[in-house]
Parts: sequence; C-alpha cells; structure tokens
Amino acid sequence: MVRLTEQLGLALLLGAMLGIGLWTLASMLPAMTKPRLAERIAPQLVDVSEAARHDVARKRLETLPAIWWLFSPVLRATKRAIAAITGSDHKLTQRLRRAGGSLSIERYRTEQATAAVVGFALGGLLAAALLQQSSRNLPAAIMLPPLLAAVGAACRDLLLRVRVTRRLRRIADEYPTVLEFLSLSLSAGEGIFAAMQRVSRTGRGELAGEISRAVVRVQSGESTASALTTVARELGYRPWERSCDHIVTALERGAPLVEVLRAQAQDAREIAKRDLLEQAGRKEITMMVPLVLLVLPVTVLFAIYPSYFVLTTTF
Repeated sequence: MVRLTEQLGLALLLGAMLGIGLWTLASMLPAMTKPRLAERIAPQLVDVSEAARHDVARKRLETLPAIWWLFSPVLRATKRAIAAITGSDHKLTQRLRRAGGSLSIERYRTEQATAAVVGFALGGLLAAALLQQSSRNLPAAIMLPPLLAAVGAACRDLLLRVRVTRRLRRIADEYPTVLEFLSLSLSAGEGIFAAMQRVSRTGRGELAGEISRAVVRVQSGESTASALTTVARELGYRPWERSCDHIVTALERGAPLVEVLRAQAQDAREIAKRDLLEQAGRKEITMMVPLVLLVLPVTVLFAIYPSYFVLTTTF
C-alpha cells in the first residue's frame, strides 16, 4: 500500500492539471472537433426545435471541452438542485430580461452552479484545514461546504439583482428625455412609429434600446400597439408602462398625445427632484458618522492637548 505524502499529493495534483490541459488542447484540434451534421444545422432550427436551442446553448458554453466533459455531470446536478429550490424559471426570465444583455437561463444557471461548486470546493479545503487542527471542529467542517455552496449561488443571484436595479435606475434617468424627444417628433408632424424610429436611431441609452426592440417587432409584422405593450410589460418599469398605455390609447382612439407626453416628462423630472432631495436627507445622517467619529474627536484633541501639555510639564 502506497503511503500518501505531501510530495505525492502535489505530484498527483500537478499531473492531473497537466493531463486536463493536454486533453483540452487535443480536443480543440480541427481533426477532433469536426462538427456533426446535427451541429451544423442546429443554428438554423433554433426557432422551431427545442433540441436545436439546447445544442446551440451547450456549444456556446463548452469553451474548454475536456473540462466541461469532466465537470458537466456535477454542474447539471447542481443546476437541477438550484432550479428545484428557487422554483419556476418565469421570474428568472423576467429578471434576465430586465437586466438587459443576452444572458440566457441556461447560461445563468450554469454560472450559478459553477459558483456553488467553487464555493463547495473552498468549503472542503477549509473543512480539511479545520479537521487537521482539531477533531473538535467536525461540526463546522461538515457545515462549511454546503454553506459556502449556498453563498456562492446566492452571490450570483445578488449580482443579477444589482444589475437589474442599476439598469432600472439608468432607465429612470433617461425616461424624461425620451418622452420629450418623442413629443418633439410628434409635434413636428411625424407619426408615432417614425418618432420611435428616430429615437432608436439617435438614442444610445437603455430606454432607446427598448424602443429599438419595439421597432424591430413592428418591422417584423407586429402592430405598433402590441409591440409597445409587450416591450413595456417585459421591462417592468411602471412609468414607461403608463406612457405606452397612453400611446396605445392614442393610436386606437385618436386622442391627443403630445401634451400628455410632455406632462409625463415634467412629472418624471419632479419625481426625480423629490427623490434626490430624499436621498440628500438620508445622506445627512450618513455624513454625521465621519463627523462624529473622526472630525469631532480630532478637534477636541487639538483643543485639549495644549492645556494638558502645559499642565504636565509645569507641575
């Protein structure tokens, strides 16, 4: 029986890393990565075939084929466990849509599972270190791997929530300007679709990108009212939903729209000013922390120290 020493363990680890690296390089050779017929036609069938969509998503994730082949069973099991805990994918789809970008559910679940697996591995290393110190650390060693795995998955979810919040904040900043631009185009005699096209071509922000999505839908054959309603519901920003409802009402009933959009833009600016004043009021309390804990003690020290120095040196 071979006795496992530190040198032997290090040699096994380095050998495994070298083997995985060589296997990955070999799997990327053209002779070994020749695509099959199903893989070549899958991108053309993503609109009608679930298997084709899954194959395309899987190929996008397999940047290191050998490593993916080794760890894919663990990642798949972790993704199934996370999906069972968090529930259906409907809310996750909404959050990914509101976060912007092109991140799919499959890619997000893979990243979340990867974070959980990395956390579990770090927890295993910490547990081994604790057990090496003392056998009394057995309960902590048992709890560490699953705890850090949950922390890893939660951190990925937190990053997504932060991204959604920041994007909605940027949309709120752009919202009055976009409404004023739309009202200016409408008052100049353009139609609502022409005004949307002008905003999508000229604007570079998040809300201009959402209007560009609606323009693409209309150009694909969908009605303007339906495209605006769908994009607004997917985005989930309530003021923009109300504006789209007014635009749809104006399209269906011929109601005046320019003054309504201008009034909504003015209301949005007033709301932004009020929110800014509220944030300033909350920041006053935060600013008191360095003032009380840092500035005030230093000021008192400078006021008292000369007298203390004179008293100690004189007597």
